[in-house]
Amino acid sequence: MDYSDMVVLVTGANRGLGSAFVSALAELGAKHVYASARHPEGPQSSRITPVPLDVTDRTQVAALAQSLPDVTMVINNAGIHRRASLFDADVVDIVDVVSRTNLLGTLAVSAAFAPVITANGGGVIANVLSAGSWLAGPGNLAYATSKAAALSLTNNMRAELNPRGVQVTAIHAGFIDTDMMATFPGPKLSPRAVADAALAAIAAGSQEVLVDGMSQKAKSASALAVARFAD
Repeated sequence: MDYSDMVVLVTGANRGLGSAFVSALAELGAKHVYASARHPEGPQSSRITPVPLDVTDRTQVAALAQSLPDVTMVINNAGIHRRASLFDADVVDIVDVVSRTNLLGTLAVSAAFAPVITANGGGVIANVLSAGSWLAGPGNLAYATSKAAALSLTNNMRAELNPRGVQVTAIHAGFIDTDMMATFPGPKLSPRAVADAALAAIAAGSQEVLVDGMSQKAKSASALAVARFAD
């Protein structure tokens, strides 16, 4: 795949991984990049146009799809994290808020732009997921649940869109050096390194990208037998 032919919409593009995708795509010679965010702050150039988009606002998503009929690739990067435990009184509300962005936002954007991409002869939808699609841990209930559901969504999108000429790629990585992981003290991946690896794999036709060892091990561990319960 030649990015010089691609018109790309990136969600959550203000900073972090989204901003890295925008910069990398511009350097790869993408025909045009629409850098979307609720309140876009990124640079504007002959190849980059910031556009406002709240992925949880379905009316706004649908209107944007109508206004951008040239899009051939979408990178669903917008995502949020909120700590949640089963013992939190508001756990259902927290999962609801996180899922509206990480799951339903991805679905809304994909459903709105799939007809645009197919009308343009096919293209790519890439969903930024996580090693958390397979991992569980304290405080991670809302995020992991939303990403696991988004992985299932991605697999179902692929089954429907591949026959229509649309490559659907799941991007998985561990801890990335973004605002979301600002308080995490351990090693973190560079957003640009993740974007470069993902875009190279997409160009090669990969429909799953396991960027690092953490995501590779998480997927492998998901196939292990569930331990027996012992009180």
